[in-house]
Order: sequence, then C-alpha cells, then structure tokens
Amino acid sequence: MPQSTLDLFQDQESLKIGLISDLHLDIIHDGKERLNTFLIESLLQQPHGLIQMGDFAIPKPENLSSIDAFNKAHPRALHVLGNHDMDGGYSREEVAKTYGMPGLYYSTDMESIRLIVLDGNDPGSPKNKGGYASYIGPEQQAWLISELEKAEKPVLIVSHQPIAGIYTIDNSQEIQEILSRFATKILLAINGHAHVDQHVEVGGVHYVHINSASYYWVGEKLAHNSLPKEIHEKNPSLKFTCPYADPIFAMLSIDPAGRKITIEGKRTSWIGPSPQQLGYSILNEREQRDNLRPEIKSRKIK
Repeated sequence: MPQSTLDLFQDQESLKIGLISDLHLDIIHDGKERLNTFLIESLLQQPHGLIQMGDFAIPKPENLSSIDAFNKAHPRALHVLGNHDMDGGYSREEVAKTYGMPGLYYSTDMESIRLIVLDGNDPGSPKNKGGYASYIGPEQQAWLISELEKAEKPVLIVSHQPIAGIYTIDNSQEIQEILSRFATKILLAINGHAHVDQHVEVGGVHYVHINSASYYWVGEKLAHNSLPKEIHEKNPSLKFTCPYADPIFAMLSIDPAGRKITIEGKRTSWIGPSPQQLGYSILNEREQRDNLRPEIKSRKIK
C-alpha cells in the first residue's frame, strides 16, 4: 500500500474535470439553458473530462437532445446514475444504455488518475422502508474492493448518493470502512443528490458534496410560487423547490506538484424565498447555516 496518493502519480501534470450534478431537466423550468451554460464554460476552461453526477434527465424522447449535447461536448463525457433518472418506469439498464454508460458502475482512467463510478441505486437494502433505493450491495462492494486493490493510479470516487455527510446511503458506514482501508490510494470522494454544499473527512478520506445545478427541494408542505404563474403551470413540480437564480457547477483541479486539490465553484442567489424563510426544518440548524445555500464553495484540499 502506498504511503500517500502522491506515490501513485506517474507524472506531475495537473488535471481538470468539469462537474455538474442534479440538473433535474424534468423539474427545473430552464434546464436546457443551465446545461448550455455549463457546456460553454467547459469549452472555455478546456477540462480533461466532464462528469454529470446523476439526476440529470429521464431518458424520454424530449430529453434525448440534451443527453446528446452533453455527450458530444467532450470526448470524455461521463455519467453517474441518479435515483430520479429512472423516474417514469425506466430501468437502470435502460438509462445507462441511453446515456452511453459502460455499466451501472464502472472504472476508467483519466490522464494520471483512476475514476471509480459507483451506483447507489442497488436494491436489497435491509433498511429500505419504501421509496428510492439508496444502497451499494454486496456484489458492487466486492467489485469496488477489487478495483481499489489493483489500482495503480490515484483514485477519484464518484457517486450520486452521499457516502458521508448529509443524506447518506443506507449502508454508508460499511462503504466508508472499505474506502478508509484504501485511503492512501483515494484522492477524494465526490457526490451529488443532497443539493447541499459540504466537505467532511471520515477515516482519512475527504468527501465533498457537489450541489445541484438548479434548486433545493422543500416538498409539498412548503409549496409556493417563486416564478410567474405560466412557468409554474408548465412545470408543476417547480412549486416544491427553491430555485437557484443561476446554474451552479464546479471545476475540479488536481495538482500533484502543488500537493493540492482545488474546487472552483459558483455562488448565486435564490429565486423567491429561501428554504429558511419558508420555515424548512428537515436539516438541523447548523446544517442549514453551513450547507444549505445556493453555492458550490470554492475550496482547496491538501
């Protein structure tokens, strides 16, 4: 086992990856415009790859042009399965095929690092009480361990559902323990899903939540109109959200020579009232203060 991830770098060249999560093309009113903003920014920044981190677009006919636009934006345009991507009765396999994914979970090289992309939608969780699956099952765990054992490059773990922090998968501790065994090989673990901005360290592994590009979900009890009536009529689920005024996304840079990982995020404002102003109370007071905001915070991780 290497003493640190730096021992695994085969060269000292920097690497940049464009990240966008939870676009929710089927909920937000201007999803195509938000995606286009990200793709234009990516064209300017010239990253080595792009990753959409789930809850992107149900693979129905009217969304195929947006899926195609993302796939054509970069030779390495990668996908992660979100729980809402299967809405409307689509199977995981159908979504993965439409997106052009090599599998429900997979690994791939990107320059000097190894990406391990997980699927947090496995069935069979003993803790599941109905609703969306949020679980990484035994078969995928065995594959993950094998991938980490044989990894000869520093590893970036990518998942939709969080493995640590807010709104974690059902067996988060189990997966954390696996990753911690290989902490000297893991650069970072990133996720979407929770629509929050958070960075935590557990067992020697850094976990970063990438916020939604579009909104925070507040639910039926706090339904409200934050936009003109005609927009809400065309987008009926929008009233259950607090939309972000502008799309937010991030550029992740890995600099072996400088011994640091940098996340260049974006900050915007709410359209209409914030969740706090509506009386939202599912997250605790500290989480609302520190993590519930229309922002992906720029940060450096050594």
